[in-house]
Amino acid sequence: MKVLNALVCARRAAVGRCGLCTQLQPSFGLLFDIDGVLVRGKTPIPAAKRAFQKLVDSKGQFLVPVVFVTNAGNCLRQKKADQLSHILGVHILQDQVMMSHSPLRMFKKYHDKCVLVSGQGPVLDIAKNVGFTNVVSIDMLRESFPLLDMVDHNRRPKLPSSPVVNLPRVEAVVLFGEPIRWETNLQLIIDVLLTHGNLSNVYESTHSSHLPLLACNMDLMWMAEAHSPRFGHGTFMVCLESIYKKITGKDLKYEALMGKPSELTYHFAEYLIREQAAQRGWREPIRSLYAVGDNLMTDIYGANLYNRYLEERTTNKTTKAVAKVGTSKQVPTTVTKEVDMNNGWESELASPSATSCKSILVCTGVYNPHLELPKDANQCIKETVFHGHRDFRFDPALVEPEKVVQDVDAAVELIFEIEKSETA
Repeated sequence: MKVLNALVCARRAAVGRCGLCTQLQPSFGLLFDIDGVLVRGKTPIPAAKRAFQKLVDSKGQFLVPVVFVTNAGNCLRQKKADQLSHILGVHILQDQVMMSHSPLRMFKKYHDKCVLVSGQGPVLDIAKNVGFTNVVSIDMLRESFPLLDMVDHNRRPKLPSSPVVNLPRVEAVVLFGEPIRWETNLQLIIDVLLTHGNLSNVYESTHSSHLPLLACNMDLMWMAEAHSPRFGHGTFMVCLESIYKKITGKDLKYEALMGKPSELTYHFAEYLIREQAAQRGWREPIRSLYAVGDNLMTDIYGANLYNRYLEERTTNKTTKAVAKVGTSKQVPTTVTKEVDMNNGWESELASPSATSCKSILVCTGVYNPHLELPKDANQCIKETVFHGHRDFRFDPALVEPEKVVQDVDAAVELIFEIEKSETA
């Protein structure tokens, strides 16, 4: 009982109170990765349930804003919220879940275009759920152009057939996640890019650019029940990029890269934290974010990248804040162009209230605590194999977590202690 009372006191001290108001007024929010932090595949990590019992009151209401930021993209948010509710033993709303494809809601200029979507699960429903109105799947392309999918001999047409042209020209391509049949998706996506969306044509080598390509989830690997990490969508993207480069001699270009470690993803997650606080009637601005993850190259890199942005934004309050959302091998960023924040994401999502985003690494997933990074920065760059996406450069400072703990329960305890000390 003494331990429980001490924990409740620490929790209350961490979130604080507003004057004489009895309602808790938190000034920080929590961002949780899922795979490797809360579950391994479909198996819950025991520490997860313990951690979340400390984050809710006796009525099951969260004491602080919580958003689950996952690079998964093969289901709708409500399904993921239901899964988390069952695993954690607390009620999770879909508005607390951020899939890798959630920021696509911001790309309104593509919502009325004909887009080809690649991935698995209910990809058509997912695309429509984030705003797209005219969607074509890989299977729809296969049915309309049966002669194009030729790698699997058993799926080749038995008799000569003509294309069944009943689809509009594809105007953009959206990669949601790793597909089931990689050879089919690789072939047809390359076909669409090299015919500029018209599969009735032959490859065109005269185009200096290809159709807009938007990709979600850059994870090279992820942690399931196996002892070693498994291929993720980032591996599929490596294949696609290599094939395009081999055929054309040019680099594949992305209009946008979403999912961790994209800066845009964390900006959207911070917006969801603010929305959640507003819905609960919490008037205290959310100043600090804590991002808990298991992957140095996605969770930690992304949180630190966003923290760098928040620090620069705070430092340069008198100047125009510019979101570096373009891909560059010189500067770690997230989309191919620089966008003035007053006309870009901040105008869509409003300016962030947070001034920091602290990264906390757990040892229950991809991260192996026995494989430490070299302390010397130059040696680190030389010896570390960078598993991040091609368009992000390796920066030792960005893969250095604020804190390393054993599991998510320890992470929650640590956050309470940090907040308690800062409010003391």
